[in-house]
Amino acid sequence: MLRIEHLTKVFPGGVVAVDDLSLTVADGEFLVIIGLSGSGKSTLLRCINRLVEPTSGKIFLDELEITALTPSQLRRSRKQIGMIFQQFNLVRRSSVMTNVLTGALGTVDAWRSVLGRFPAAAYDRAFANLERVGIPEKVDQRADTLSGGQQQRVAIARALMQEPRLMLADEPVASLDPATSHSVMKYLEEINRHDGITVLCNLHFLSLARRYATRVIALKAGRIVFDGTPTEIDHVRFQQIYGEEAVEVEIA
Repeated sequence: MLRIEHLTKVFPGGVVAVDDLSLTVADGEFLVIIGLSGSGKSTLLRCINRLVEPTSGKIFLDELEITALTPSQLRRSRKQIGMIFQQFNLVRRSSVMTNVLTGALGTVDAWRSVLGRFPAAAYDRAFANLERVGIPEKVDQRADTLSGGQQQRVAIARALMQEPRLMLADEPVASLDPATSHSVMKYLEEINRHDGITVLCNLHFLSLARRYATRVIALKAGRIVFDGTPTEIDHVRFQQIYGEEAVEVEIA
């Protein structure tokens, strides 16, 4: 479903974040991307939906070349790609419902978007998505009154409003405690298995990758240095990815 061919991203100053990377992801995979900070994980995800413009290479969603789209075509294609961020990216002073509804902006008429008016069906879907992530009672609260885990659940509900085929999650549990991290990861697992949504998720902790991934790739200096199943990452592989002095931290 997702095909990446010879993707390279060079930032100003000559910093190479992604280096001639090629990757194919099948429908329904839960792909976890691991690696040290600065290995290119976030840049790779942001190139897929062109929040970061690649320097060279091609990205295809089915047969649609994402890297060749005009701005208007890109806006339409992004309806198929949900995005969950490490820092939630919510409008902190707006209600939970308002934040979730923003996920439907690409699916309603332009005049409704400008006025912030949504059809009744959009409200129904927003509430249903809040029920899915276990916080329907927070619908009228301001986003900045929620805990970090609750805010990330709102972000997941917002992404689900797009009814995406592909979900990109950029370090979605990096700022959460272990118990809350598992809670958020279980929601991603549920939409992957129940809805068939393909998930690409950046994670720091290998223990989470082992628990939730169907496939793992590891990046180092913008290149893939491992591609396989979670169980294949033994101690030797771990040190090849993270360095000989690295110690694996378990998220219980």
